[in-house]
Amino acid sequence: MTLVLLYLVVLILVAVVLFGLGSVLFGRGESLPPLPRATTATVLPASGVTGADVDAVKFTQAVRGYKTSEVDWVLDRLGQELDLLRGQLAAVRAANGIQDDTDDVDEHRGAHALPSGEDDA
Repeated sequence: MTLVLLYLVVLILVAVVLFGLGSVLFGRGESLPPLPRATTATVLPASGVTGADVDAVKFTQAVRGYKTSEVDWVLDRLGQELDLLRGQLAAVRAANGIQDDTDDVDEHRGAHALPSGEDDA
């Protein structure tokens, strides 16, 4: 009888340790607060986004995140669609003799950046 009681106590202790370890590693189920502003390294041009820009996007990996294969599929699809639409737009502009006006766009400024003259203070 003592041996059975000892096994039961050890089993309960192991279960408590595993539960505590799981709670520490995976959280307790509370919702995550929103991220503070300007905490991402993900950058896209403010305008003139191309398929190559979408291909170059990198996301920060986290334990609680999206399925990587689904994100890759969506980004591939968006990149193809952007390239197709930009090609069609260029063909229409060329057919109508309209000059491309995207030369004066600062493509290195991130889409999350504030327009010139606006401060976040």
